[in-house]
This record gives sequence, C-alpha cells and structure tokens, in this order.
Amino acid sequence: MTDLLRLPTALDVEAAHANILGRARRTPLWRLDADLPDTRIWLKLENLQPLGAFKLRAALHALRSANPDALRKGALAPSSGNFGLGLAYEARAMGVPLTIVAPDGAPKAKTDALEALGAQVIRVPFATWWQTLNSRRFADAEGLFFHPVADPAVIAGNATIGAEILEDLPEPDAIVVPFGGGGLISGVGSVMRRLRPATRIIAVETETAQPAAAALRAGGPVTVPYTPSFVDGIGSTTLLGEMWPLVRQVVDQSLSVSLFEIAEAIRLLAFRHRVIAEGAGAASVAAALAGRAGRGDIVCIVSGGNIDAAKLAVILKGDTPS
Repeated sequence: MTDLLRLPTALDVEAAHANILGRARRTPLWRLDADLPDTRIWLKLENLQPLGAFKLRAALHALRSANPDALRKGALAPSSGNFGLGLAYEARAMGVPLTIVAPDGAPKAKTDALEALGAQVIRVPFATWWQTLNSRRFADAEGLFFHPVADPAVIAGNATIGAEILEDLPEPDAIVVPFGGGGLISGVGSVMRRLRPATRIIAVETETAQPAAAALRAGGPVTVPYTPSFVDGIGSTTLLGEMWPLVRQVVDQSLSVSLFEIAEAIRLLAFRHRVIAEGAGAASVAAALAGRAGRGDIVCIVSGGNIDAAKLAVILKGDTPS
C-alpha cells in the first residue's frame, strides 16, 4: 500500500523494459500539424499498442513480475477496460485464468474485447468497483489481485513511456498526461524528475471530474463531484490516498478541458492524421491545442484508442456524445 509505493528507479525502468520487450510496441513520437505560435505539439501514440492502450506496458510487467505460485488460482483486477485488456492479453499467453471487475459504465467495446480474450467480466455498480479498487479484494472471485494504478510494477511499466520520449525528444518543455488514477503520470514523471527536471509535468482532467486539481489545491485527496461521460478512461470522485505522495512529487499543475474540446481533438486527430483516440487519449491534445500547456515542445500522451464505434460516429459527425 502507501509504504510499498515509490517512484521507480532507473533499474526498475530497465527491468520493466526487459519484461515488455517483444510484446508491447515502442510507439512513435509524432508531430501534430497545428499552427500555434512558438509551439510544437508531439503525440506519444500509445493508441498504437496491441489492444490500443498504454496500460499493456503495465499489465505485462506486473504479470511477468508476479510469483508463478501465486498465480495458480488465477488473476483478479478491477478495470474499466484498458488495464484489464493488457492483463487478458498476457494472461491468455501464460495460461492464467483472469477475472475482471468492471464498473457498469465501462464501454461495451472494451468488455467485449476482454471476453474475446478469455477473461471473465463481472459488471458492478461504480461504488462497488471503487470499493474493490480500494480494498483490493472482491468476494465473488479469487486470484492474485492486480491493482491498475497503485502498484510498483504498474508504475514502472508506465515509466518506460517517459524513457522513450526522452530518447526521441531529449528536451521537452512539457508533457501533458491524461489523469485517471495517477499511475501513468507518476511513471512518466519519475523519469523526467531524474533525467529532465526542467520539463513541466501537467495532469489533464475533464470538466466532469477533477480529483487531481482538487488534491493539488487542498494539499491532499478530497472528494469531488463526478459525472460519467464518454471520457471513461479518466475521472473519479477522489485521488487514491496511496498515490498522493507520488503525485505531489511529479505533477507541476493540473488542467481541465471540456467534453466539447475533447470531441474536437478526436475529430482533428482522425481527420488530419488518421489517428483514432478515445476520450481520455485526446484530452491531452485538447489541452495543448487550447494553449493551456504553454509554448515550446509539448508532448501529449495519447493514452488509448479504444472508443465505442457508436460514440466515435457521433463525434465524427460533429456532435459531442451525451
């Protein structure tokens, strides 16, 4: 829990890289065509990972780091989709039974993909899912529990993204990271704090839920209003207490974008670059396009591309899903 969590070291990142090699892709850093004064926006295209999301890195490293004896009864994880997909991808290869506890608002595209990969999916109300996340147990299933955010192996797996960014762009001025639970920004931010401390680390949230911004203002996690939306990969009622010590070390500021701005970013990515991003993945781009991330070389992590076809169709027609 809190006392087990720390920012990954260089050795941790090297171990994670070795574990994901050959299964996760080294994704490109792509220059966005955008006319902004003194600003170059770069896209770290994690939507190009197998199964379409950055969480494959974390899931691969977590499963491959686990004690094989502890996996005899299978694996269990709460996930709204992407982390579960990463676990399912590797669990099937390893022959490990997997149960995913999903919130009832999880996109059908993601839960269908989970089942296609052989995972058992149990849908529960959001409050039950959140309790599972915090208690690290679920009474109706057994198996080794994997936390999608607050786990050293998960954070180290995410940190490999930061290492790749610096290999391609040694001096980024800012990195804009979609903020869900804090695992992605803690991993990426840890690399920057060690190797490029001048780089600003920016969390981006939606107008419908801003737990990171509230925690940064209050000096610790607080409860905030949460409204479900088509941006399902980020947003909750509060920042996990065990993640706060890491988040406060790496995050310089938090930004908010509207659902309309995210839909606009999804359209731009699709029409201009033929890149399909889910709502959370496009949130970072929306913030940069609005000029809120500042000037210079701005890296936006496009965290995933798993969006329901029906919602994508609505967006591409020029509307914002309700």
